[in-house]
Amino acid sequence: MAMNRREFLQVLAVAAAGGWSLTSNAEQAAKEAEQLYNLPPFGNVSLLHITDCHAQLRPIYFREPQVNLGVGSMAGQVPHLVGEHFLKHYGIPRGSIEAHAFTYLDFVEKAKLYGKVGGFAHLRTLVKRLKASRPGALLLDGGDTWQGSGLSLWTNAQDMVDACKLLGVDVMTLHWEATFGAERVKEVEAKDFAGQIDIVAQNVHTTDFEDPVFKPYVIKNINGVPVAIVGQAFPYTPVANPRWLVPEWSYGIKDQQLQAAVDQARAEGAQVVVVLSHNGMDVDLKMASRVTGVDVIFGGHTHDGVYQPVVVENAGGKTLVTNAGSNGKFLGVMDLDVKNGKIQGYRYRLIPIFANLLPADPEMEAYIAKVRAPYESKLAEPLAVAEGLLYRRGNFNGTWDQVICDALIAVRGADIAFSPGFRWGTTILPGQTITMEHLLDQTAITYPWSTLTEMTGAQIKNVLEDVADNLFNPDPYYQQGGDMVRVGGLKYAIDPNALMGQRIQEMTLNGKPLDPNKKYKVAGWAPVAEESREAGPPVWEIVAEYLRAQKTVRIKELNVPRIIGMEGNPGLGL
Repeated sequence: MAMNRREFLQVLAVAAAGGWSLTSNAEQAAKEAEQLYNLPPFGNVSLLHITDCHAQLRPIYFREPQVNLGVGSMAGQVPHLVGEHFLKHYGIPRGSIEAHAFTYLDFVEKAKLYGKVGGFAHLRTLVKRLKASRPGALLLDGGDTWQGSGLSLWTNAQDMVDACKLLGVDVMTLHWEATFGAERVKEVEAKDFAGQIDIVAQNVHTTDFEDPVFKPYVIKNINGVPVAIVGQAFPYTPVANPRWLVPEWSYGIKDQQLQAAVDQARAEGAQVVVVLSHNGMDVDLKMASRVTGVDVIFGGHTHDGVYQPVVVENAGGKTLVTNAGSNGKFLGVMDLDVKNGKIQGYRYRLIPIFANLLPADPEMEAYIAKVRAPYESKLAEPLAVAEGLLYRRGNFNGTWDQVICDALIAVRGADIAFSPGFRWGTTILPGQTITMEHLLDQTAITYPWSTLTEMTGAQIKNVLEDVADNLFNPDPYYQQGGDMVRVGGLKYAIDPNALMGQRIQEMTLNGKPLDPNKKYKVAGWAPVAEESREAGPPVWEIVAEYLRAQKTVRIKELNVPRIIGMEGNPGLGL
């Protein structure tokens, strides 16, 4: 059932009692939100989709990227549209609640008006209502769900495992889940998820005999319609993350194998075939052009909030490709009208979860309070105050990334700092106290060790070139995940359209050109090599020490590269 007007007024009354000022603008926000959550059912098959929650059980702030560059055939194409370009493409008015949800524009002002987003208690309220109005609807989880918070790290992901069961997830695929180790993933599958949540991943096999590690797909009957959900785990897990955590599993982009799984599901009677993917949007778009018989790809990994599906033509027909953002901020709703074994039409909405405008589910709220209770004092430790906005998401340094790099340089006595191009991590508003929980939102991984090494200028350039090719290779199948490595101390220019080995230019340190033969002290963290285990203290200890000393965090100038050849690219915000 949809939320009616009376329910909205009740929610607003509760919000006002909690200190949310109901100005005329807030009243307008409530009217807009009422339109967001009024979603009449359509057709006879409904699929709900979340992805990349990154262990955020409670509402958070999350700023969308200002830089999301597309290269090659993806230049200027969805999902590489930001800010005004995004709004123009979809016809969304600037200043609206949807403009705030899907873009970085006026972020601080609008975040104060509309409040936090996500939160599993608020998400569960919407999931329950949509499932009630859509009998048989399935909730699909695209992965990156167990990792991304201190609580998840300390509970060995049990907080998220139980939360997903309570939320009503039906099928999921994987990426960061594997960083808890192969044994832990299989334990959850066999014990916690048995009979309730299916893990599917047709592209994960054993390294010895190529046996499947997970079910390639499952077929669910929705109102008499057999629907196949085929899994596509992140194909570069052993490259982007430590191989030693999944030493006996092989991954990859395996189009022929995926095609075989789709064909087999069709042969078993599936009238609708969807792929639950953690490839990233660009990879999914290419895959959709090559693999036939797939009706919808529900994508993840790149954290793109894709307002409407991209329709991709292939030799067998058309495939809808979606991506549902991150951090529990969105819920994708795909309604299909299936008759005579074929899809006759569809409706899709990517719905923002505004915690002020969706009541919290009492059962989920009680569960979250219970699981957090033993760790609450550690999570709440104040470290410093943010003078300006701290965020991470984007192709290059965000202000949170810069804090991490500055801390590595200051505490480890380095010349240069590298921080991984992670997309996860919550946002801090100006004036907000930075707590240990906020810091762990940026750093909580199972291989958090800091490093300090000597590297020549030539080696530093090679590192930057390799990462740049992972991000800007014109062939999506060679993009191995993540954004550009974040850099402290060093300044440089980048030409994303240049050939491999020629993208990084104008490298300087303290105003002087980087000497290719000279050695520099480079601090970093999150080493994927097993020999680097316990190399140095966990990065959160280093950053916490820095923040306590600073007391107030000021970013005088964001250290981002000079971008060459991207004038007019709609993936580059002003």
